[in-house]
Amino acid sequence: MRILICDDDETITEQLSKYISTYFSKNRFSIPEIAVYSSGEALLGDAGEKDIVFLDVEMPGISGILTGKKLKQKHPNLIIFVVTSFAEYLDEAMRIHVFRYLSKPIDRQRLFQNMRDALELYHTTNGKIVVETTEGTHSVPAADIICVEAQGKTVIVHTADSDYESVHPIKYWTETLTMSCFFQTHRSFIVNMMYVTYFDRTLISFHHYNFSAYLARRKYNEFKSAYLLYVESAQ
Repeated sequence: MRILICDDDETITEQLSKYISTYFSKNRFSIPEIAVYSSGEALLGDAGEKDIVFLDVEMPGISGILTGKKLKQKHPNLIIFVVTSFAEYLDEAMRIHVFRYLSKPIDRQRLFQNMRDALELYHTTNGKIVVETTEGTHSVPAADIICVEAQGKTVIVHTADSDYESVHPIKYWTETLTMSCFFQTHRSFIVNMMYVTYFDRTLISFHHYNFSAYLARRKYNEFKSAYLLYVESAQ
C-alpha cells in the first residue's frame, strides 16, 4: 500500500505522517510507504502507485479540488481524504467523490476511525477472494462479486466476468464476505450492494445483469437501511 499526503503546511504533513504510522503500528499492520508533497503539481507528477491520498484544498498553484479531480480521472478507485480548515469547500469536494472530509487541526481519534473505514474500502476494492471449485481454484477481486446464490446444494458465485460453482456452502460465504458492501438478503443469497439498481420487498435487481436475488420480507427494512447507508458512504 502507498499513501500520499499533499499539503503546503509542513506541520500538518508531519502530524499526518506520524498519526498514519501510529495507526498501522497500533493495529499490527505493515506500515505503508508514505510520500509527502507540498503542491498539487508535484503530486500529479508522482509516477508511483496511489492507494490513499490526503489532500489540502488551498495550496499555491493548482487547487486541491482540481488536483483531486485529475487524480480521480486517472485512478477511479483512489481513496481521497480532503483536509482543510475551510468548511465551504465541502460541496466542491463531494462532487469529485472524495471519501472523507477532515477538518484542521487533525483529530487523531477521528482520523483513526476514518482510516479503518478507508482500509475496509481498499480491501473490498482491491482484495482477492479465493473461489474453490471442483475444477480448480480461482482468485477473484472482491469488488467483482455481484452475488452468491445457493441453488439447493449448489452454490454459485456470480461475478462480473464469470459464474463459479463453489465447493463451499452458503454459510462459508457469509463468514468470508464480511465487508460492508455485502449483505445476506435471504438464506440463499448474499448480494454486493455496489451492483444493486432496484429492489422491492421480494426481489433485488443488478445493473446490466439479467438475474435477480431474493429479498426476505423480514429483512426488507434492515436491508433498506444498510443499502442507504452504503450509498451515502460511497458518495
